[in-house]
Amino acid sequence: MSVGLLFDSTLCIGCGACASACKEENALSGDVAPSLTADTWTVVEEHEGAFVRRLCMHCLEPTCVSVCPVAALQRSPTGAVLYDASRCIGCRYCMMACPFEVPKYQWRSPVPVVGKCGLCTGRLAAGRPTACAEACPTGATLFGEREAVIDTARERLRVEPAKYVPLIYGEHEAGGTSTLLISAVPFEKLGYPTNLPRAPLPMLTWQVLSKVPDFVVLAGAGLFGLKWITDRRDEVRAHAPDPDPSPSGGPWERLLRVFRRAGRVTL
Repeated sequence: MSVGLLFDSTLCIGCGACASACKEENALSGDVAPSLTADTWTVVEEHEGAFVRRLCMHCLEPTCVSVCPVAALQRSPTGAVLYDASRCIGCRYCMMACPFEVPKYQWRSPVPVVGKCGLCTGRLAAGRPTACAEACPTGATLFGEREAVIDTARERLRVEPAKYVPLIYGEHEAGGTSTLLISAVPFEKLGYPTNLPRAPLPMLTWQVLSKVPDFVVLAGAGLFGLKWITDRRDEVRAHAPDPDPSPSGGPWERLLRVFRRAGRVTL
């Protein structure tokens, strides 16, 4: 079963109960920050007079997972993208790869790790909704199976088309996500990228990486050719006759040196 979260911006009152519940559920230190950090995994932001949540999108085909060289990030059968700090080597490729700029690093910690929403895996295993969905007083965050929450979003857009932007954000962006949003304000004005392809980003990454072996072969052949030319030039120089030590002189002196090398003049 792949689960999902549906956030309806039109129902959010900006109370921040979701962020506080996330802090408590995951035993995260400090107060809720104004933006995502390694210790604040979800926040509520205000844009254009509307409130919007920021948290891990839990992509169906996560780019962060595809670039992690040690499998510290994995997508679970529930759809949650999970992070294993014990495997992390701190390369931060996940931070560079995420199109939503979600993973954050503990820059000031002596033993830093990456922090991001794990979709309350323990609660899911116990058959409970995520802490943020349970804490929301207005139902702005809805938890359920991904297809079910998409159906709910479609119904809301159908019943009140004038109220919403005609888009379920996350249904197709970057191959689809488990965190979905609907809003009365265009998503680019809420700080979400709207120029993402529908194709999963790891597929685009593979299209580039799959060309690397061919490039390596061509580059190796080119380097071998340069080495051969350099070695051949050195060999020719090693077998060339010693330069004439006499001064260059005029044209008659140069001609005399030519005949002298040919053995026709014994001066």
